[in-house]
Amino acid sequence: MIFLSLLVFSPLLGIMLLLFVRKTDERMIQWLGTAATVPPLILALFAFIQSGRGFRLERLDEAHDWVRLANLPFLTDAAYVIRYELSIDGLSLVFIVLTAVLATLAAAASLLVKAEKKGYFMWLLALEIGMLGVFAAANFIWFFLFLEVTLVAMFLLVGKWGGFERERAAYSYLLYNGLGSALLLVVIAVLVARTGTANFALLREMLHNPVAQGQLIAPLTEEGRHWLLGGLLLAFAVKLPAVPLHRWLIRVHVEAPPPVVMLHAGVLLKIAAYGMIRFGIGLFPDEFRTFAGVIAVVGVINVLYGALLAIRQSELKHVLAYSSIAHAGYLLAGVAAMSWAMIDSLWIYLLAYVFMNIGAFAIVAHIAHQTGSDDFDGLSGLYRHRPLLAAALGLFLLSLAGIPGTAGFIAKLYLFIGLVVTEPGHYVLAAVMAVTTVISYVYYFNLLVQLFFRPASLAPLGRLPAGLSAAVVVCALGTLVIGWMPGLAYDVLAQFGHFGDFLP
Repeated sequence: MIFLSLLVFSPLLGIMLLLFVRKTDERMIQWLGTAATVPPLILALFAFIQSGRGFRLERLDEAHDWVRLANLPFLTDAAYVIRYELSIDGLSLVFIVLTAVLATLAAAASLLVKAEKKGYFMWLLALEIGMLGVFAAANFIWFFLFLEVTLVAMFLLVGKWGGFERERAAYSYLLYNGLGSALLLVVIAVLVARTGTANFALLREMLHNPVAQGQLIAPLTEEGRHWLLGGLLLAFAVKLPAVPLHRWLIRVHVEAPPPVVMLHAGVLLKIAAYGMIRFGIGLFPDEFRTFAGVIAVVGVINVLYGALLAIRQSELKHVLAYSSIAHAGYLLAGVAAMSWAMIDSLWIYLLAYVFMNIGAFAIVAHIAHQTGSDDFDGLSGLYRHRPLLAAALGLFLLSLAGIPGTAGFIAKLYLFIGLVVTEPGHYVLAAVMAVTTVISYVYYFNLLVQLFFRPASLAPLGRLPAGLSAAVVVCALGTLVIGWMPGLAYDVLAQFGHFGDFLP
């Protein structure tokens, strides 16, 4: 079947059609660029629905010969053959659906982008291809290739269409993430050289099955496995990001175009957590236990650093950026616990965080666009002339703070429960996370005071563009559904498998 290829590469048709549209025809570019994100959305939702009805996702797998890296007489026919392979399971399907939905919302929200719209949409669609491919790749080589597509696309989108310091933000992003990619490539090269394959399923079999380990072209010592896992975790830590490798995130969240920030915060940052879980725990579960303590400490540092620095900020985007660093710490804590209960809790946390963070960024982007600034004055008295907008932003802030009745509360509750039910229970880690949650109330409630209790200091804002309105509505509904009906949300996701299903 070519279903997955169509899903991943269908935005390419939009790129090709945009080549024939005049740069001055902005209306056609906006319509065509947004329409190009619809086919992968339809295909992703179709696969999601069919999977819920019992369709076996492995029937969609694709594998075709691509390139042979070596042709030595003593090797088997399958050794060093890199194939074009796409495959999805319940874990990757949820991420693919999330990517497709956010890509359509981001394209619709791109009405805010005015300069050189044709080039902008072409790279936005390339970014979507890279993100979809990352989650559909069935071997490390194609995973890396798709990941590099996202790197190049993000660099250009930030550097060309970003804010005042866009070039500095773009090069910072390129430097940090490029180093992470280089480290990841070294790990991939060693794995392929020692095993003769880049296929995820075969790698798992060779690394875990004593019989299959005899098929290794060169042995992998226990020390070698630890070095490979350490390199893998460090590569993804840069992309998460973990403190002290986080400075690029602040610049990107502040300078990147709002629709690009939506995709970056909603999808690209989640690739790091996805990689740690699928490859770190999936390929090296025994070795991972020796790194769990370090990961937990880094998670605590992230949470404390992000929360304490957010308190000192006076600009909305900076508050949300440091808040993102703190939330990355919660993810690291969950990954460090490494139990099936904990991994399943991360599923809900990732989904909830996407809804509340994207919704908040969409509204903050509109305020910054209207006022020319993102300091707290733009929030003052917003409730008086835009009550619905203020209510929506208030909902997202309450959810980010973890107040009961919101998705954020359920996400953190699941996370804390997962930490304490593991064996041995991570009680100290859960306590530190809970205390830090209370610290975060300072900056979130400071923003709420600005929204509802301060006099209006600026002229009334214009209406929210259609694309941003759609993003806010979808995110608000998701935040409320998870907050009030967590069992329903969890049951729906559970139909498509659990994070822990692929663990050895």
